[in-house]
Amino acid sequence: MGWFRTAGDVDDDPSLHVVSVLRAEGDKAAGAGFVLGADTVLTCAHVVNDALARDMFESRSPGAVEIPVELRDTARTHRYSARVAHWIPPRGRDGGAVRKGEDEWLGDLAVLRVDAPAAGLPAVGRAAMAVGQEVGAWHGGGRGATHARLTVTSLHRSLGYLDGELNGMAVGAGYSGGPLWCRHEGAVVGLVVAHFMPPRDPRTGAPLPYSPQHLVRRSWAVPWQRVEAELRPLGVLDAVLPATPGPEDPAFMLLAEAIAELLPVMSERIDRAQRLATACGIEKGSGVTPPTPEEFAEFLLTHPRALAALSGILRRESPEAADRLLAAGALSRTPRLLSPQEYAALHKHLRNMDRAAVLARFPEAVRAALPHLAARPGGDSLDELLDHLEVLPGDGHSAGRERRVPALLRVMEYVGALGTKHREAELRMWADGVAQRLGIPRMALGERRADAQEWVRSVRGRSARVRVLVQVTRAEPGRHHLRSWCDEGAGPRQVSTDSAVSYSASEAAREVLRVLDSLTPPAGDERPPLVEVLVDRGSLNLPVDEWEARDPDEIVPGVLGVEYPLVVHCPELLRRHGRFMSHWRTRWNRLDSGRTVVVSESMDRDAVYSTLVNQLDTVRVSVDVPPGPRDGIVQICLALGIPVVVWDRGRDGASHVVEHMADVATRELPDGVRGYRANAMASPPEFPGRPVLAWADADRTVPRLHLTEPQEST
Repeated sequence: MGWFRTAGDVDDDPSLHVVSVLRAEGDKAAGAGFVLGADTVLTCAHVVNDALARDMFESRSPGAVEIPVELRDTARTHRYSARVAHWIPPRGRDGGAVRKGEDEWLGDLAVLRVDAPAAGLPAVGRAAMAVGQEVGAWHGGGRGATHARLTVTSLHRSLGYLDGELNGMAVGAGYSGGPLWCRHEGAVVGLVVAHFMPPRDPRTGAPLPYSPQHLVRRSWAVPWQRVEAELRPLGVLDAVLPATPGPEDPAFMLLAEAIAELLPVMSERIDRAQRLATACGIEKGSGVTPPTPEEFAEFLLTHPRALAALSGILRRESPEAADRLLAAGALSRTPRLLSPQEYAALHKHLRNMDRAAVLARFPEAVRAALPHLAARPGGDSLDELLDHLEVLPGDGHSAGRERRVPALLRVMEYVGALGTKHREAELRMWADGVAQRLGIPRMALGERRADAQEWVRSVRGRSARVRVLVQVTRAEPGRHHLRSWCDEGAGPRQVSTDSAVSYSASEAAREVLRVLDSLTPPAGDERPPLVEVLVDRGSLNLPVDEWEARDPDEIVPGVLGVEYPLVVHCPELLRRHGRFMSHWRTRWNRLDSGRTVVVSESMDRDAVYSTLVNQLDTVRVSVDVPPGPRDGIVQICLALGIPVVVWDRGRDGASHVVEHMADVATRELPDGVRGYRANAMASPPEFPGRPVLAWADADRTVPRLHLTEPQEST
């Protein structure tokens, strides 16, 4: 299997492919998974939910919580902590929540990032599931005796159906998430998801007496081809399953040539290879025969962190050799910035950071550190964001032939500056070590450190405002569906899940006020919560701010937009053209210094587009045109990434709203518009407008999966 693949051929015992996903409380297995990459495990989302004692079909990502997992090799068992890096929750065929009593569903995948390499266990091969394949499955406990023999009897859209033999083990609780191993293919062909239990008496719940008409030992699985369809758009498979480089690959040729020239002595090459194997968590190869330069180069281009580890081994004794290898590896997309040890240390430091004060502001720190780069759309886990940052290039502040400061290091300076002095010092020492391995001058990193300090001073007094997010979708005429989330600063948490209920305007106002009343405002923050209404492009003028509770038992009317600053947000338009996402974030970073553009009747849609498309210092647009062309112009502004747009939904002539709001600072507009609405209610002749404020905060996350529910394709 090659010098760097000497862990043993586990195909002789395919139960070693099974990873145990353990319950957080206790050592029992909630289910299984299998090694997807060097530090990555694939399982079912409902297995993670079970491990964390959550509802089986909970759709929210568990966040950065630790999940214990166990991996085995031929000698022993290794326990590690893991986190969810990518989350694809269970969903019904209509894209919504899985309903009670349903025994089939879609999605249900979780990619876990393990805090240590896979202890020598190579990632298993994969192949498409096909009817007639004979496969094996194991319980999450990993014992070979739990082997169940199954046959793929049919494939139906996204599901594969499996029938078990009547002798031997039957698939049951604890098998979910485990690999289906096909010995003929020498590969995993899918994941076990669920099994059909024998029927029970509807009155007592006891099993019914056996009948030959009963369904016996039938299970269902996610075929590997469906797993690929779910994970490929997330970039997961390209990262964890890099293709073996060919002899014509320029990075491969340069690395093989460099290894041959830099390590010509057999003993030196063996020593460096063994040290590299130890750093990457695989067994050492031969102590007599060294790997060939080609084997060495292939390993550096298939293990994502091997090149970083080797550069660290060579840096002290030969800086020129380390630089040469890093330059050659930069021609490939596989090598990651950090070595396994640096990556594990970074996560340790981040786990020690305060969740609300630091980690909740991670996206804000990213945009401040990298104002001209768009963060990756979608995905809200820390691992996913770090993965993206690792592959971004360095900034442009390098002189001569100096290595640029990588984007990840710059971001970590900003993140560290948000923490306590002790945590900041720990992260700085980590960054110093990485910079030294990369050959980056201390002065270059010091400049980024100073930038971070200046940024923190400018935002130190600005705290995240408590907000309530309400997704409003139209139902039958005059009624609406609602979904609600609260965000006290650590990200949205869903507080209502039943989207099938419809509300009138007054009923909806009462429901939103009920959610607002449940909030506990932070001490010392007297600002009322921000109400962020999530709508589609056709509902931007929905008068949610004018909805009032009209509860006869209450003394006050309960008008939403009068009691609370209420804004609208249309993620559909913001994400419609991904090329403008970076424009949106750049503009948001300039919110306090950017300029305002007023669109008047003399400007049509084409004129608005040509004026705003590349004007990145424009952060706010006031639309003062009649209702006919107004809606199209508003939508163009939002699609181009203008974060703040103000208009009057009710006026034909010159807008009093636009004129009045011109004197309000952009950041103060939510409260300014709230004040206008209160004045309009008290004195309509003096305040005749009906203001709408579209507000797209690039520093606060939106529960995207609930906005664009994925639909099953047939």
